[in-house]
Amino acid sequence: MSKSVRFLLPLIVFAALVVLLVIGLGKDPSKVPSPLIDKPVPEFSLPELTDPNRSVDHEDLKGQISLVNVWASWCASCRQEHEALMALAKDPDFQIVGLNWKDEAEDARAVLEMTGNPYAMIGHDPNNRVGLHWGVYGAPETFLVDQQGIIRYKHIGPIDRQVWEKTLKPLVAQLKAEG
Repeated sequence: MSKSVRFLLPLIVFAALVVLLVIGLGKDPSKVPSPLIDKPVPEFSLPELTDPNRSVDHEDLKGQISLVNVWASWCASCRQEHEALMALAKDPDFQIVGLNWKDEAEDARAVLEMTGNPYAMIGHDPNNRVGLHWGVYGAPETFLVDQQGIIRYKHIGPIDRQVWEKTLKPLVAQLKAEG
C-alpha cells in the first residue's frame, strides 16, 4: 500500500462516519418503523391489573378502535402523557387499553389511584412476556389498533395535544370512516 493511500484511509473512514452521523441525526426517533404495522395484534393473555380475576387478551382489541398504551409507574414520560390520556378516555370513538410494562402491580395501582385511570382495561406484563411480542423497547409507546385487531400505527414517546391532533386523531377518524 502506498504512503498516500495509507494517509488517506483514516480520512476516508472519518468522512464516512461523519456522513452516517449526519444521516442518523436527521431522523425522527419517534418514527421507528414497526414490523407489526398492518398485521394482527400478537396473541396474548395477561391478568388485568385492577381486577386479577379478569384477564386482558388479544380478543379484547377486536370490535372497536383501540389505543394500546404501554406505560409503567416508574416512567416519567408516562406521567407526562397521563393528563392527555385522561382527556382522550372520554372519547367514545375508541378505547384506551393499558399494557403495564415491567412494573410492580402495587406501584402501578398506586399511581392510578393518585392520578386517575384512563384505561378501559390494563394488562399487567411485569416480565415483558407480551411486550416482547409487540416489539416494545421503552415506555411510553402507543399502538393504534383497528376494529379487526390489526395494528395500524405505532407511536414512540408521550402523547400530547400535538401528537393527538396531527397524527392520531386523523388516523382514528380514518379507521372510523372505514368501519
